[in-house]
Amino acid sequence: MVRSLQRRLEASWGTRGPVAWLLLPVALLYQLALALRAVLFSVGMPRAECLPVPVVVVGNLVAGGAGKTPAVLAVVDLLRRQGWTPGIVSRGYGRDGAALQAVTRDTAARLCGDEPLLLHLRSGAPVQVGRDRPAAGRELLHRCPEIDVMVSDDGLQHHRLARDAQLIVFDERGAGNGLLLPAGPLREPMTRAAPPRSVVLYNAAAPSTAWPGTVAQRRLAGAASLADWWAGAAPSAATLDGLAGQPLLAVAGVARPDRFFTMLREHRLQIEALALPDHFDFAALPWPRGTPDVILTEKDAVKLPVAARLAGTRVWVATLDFRLDPACEAALCRLLPPPAPKE
Repeated sequence: MVRSLQRRLEASWGTRGPVAWLLLPVALLYQLALALRAVLFSVGMPRAECLPVPVVVVGNLVAGGAGKTPAVLAVVDLLRRQGWTPGIVSRGYGRDGAALQAVTRDTAARLCGDEPLLLHLRSGAPVQVGRDRPAAGRELLHRCPEIDVMVSDDGLQHHRLARDAQLIVFDERGAGNGLLLPAGPLREPMTRAAPPRSVVLYNAAAPSTAWPGTVAQRRLAGAASLADWWAGAAPSAATLDGLAGQPLLAVAGVARPDRFFTMLREHRLQIEALALPDHFDFAALPWPRGTPDVILTEKDAVKLPVAARLAGTRVWVATLDFRLDPACEAALCRLLPPPAPKE
């Protein structure tokens, strides 16, 4: 019931229809709260905290999955190629508790959040989660003193952490109907120009707002069995191609599952789609017993350890190849100081 209402609300964000007008008074109260917070920050209440290393924030203006997680991975890869040693801080949405938590390969997703665990597994970078991002950053630097740049996952609206650069990610929805939550999808007002020290990235076929930006390059990189994926095996295009022509149940517990299903179909896979709530915990298997083959996202795979009882089902993990445009990479690098030479 709750999930159905949420989907209907999100579907209404594309236009300024009856639902948007009904919720507009709540959105105006939200806007007032944002304005009050901005005034308090302008007078140092609370004060934005600086870490002793540069900070790159990756986030979005709209609610729902716009592609922040693959964008964080792409930024980490870019920073490494430039000579940096990055670490990652994240709130850890949906996890149990709010205390600081170091993320390791053996940390359960329910303790750190599915996206932080995926970021650590895919990048190998140290990750710390915590609602207080400055505190998480300080703890991560204490734990891993070799880190010389910090990437803040989904931290665009977390102004307590000062930043040197921010990557704002949009998908094909753009700014939707242009209204603030809950009347529209915006977490903060859409201004005429992007905020200072910002780079705009479109996780879409073309730019979806008036802000200048670049388009990300995305495609399915391949697939691996669940056991091989947990073992760190590289995704194989041949494995993905080998699944063509056989019935597959495609499972996605992400904010925008249709994007995943479309990519699978474009790869000529014969799928039956099963959309699950975002951050689905997989405490119970969502597919019928006896299902021969299931293909799912990496965000789902982190909640299915190899020891999970799969009831004879073969589980495949489809991986995404997500790359920043060279112009986007250059723009981000211009906002950062050069990395210190390694000893």
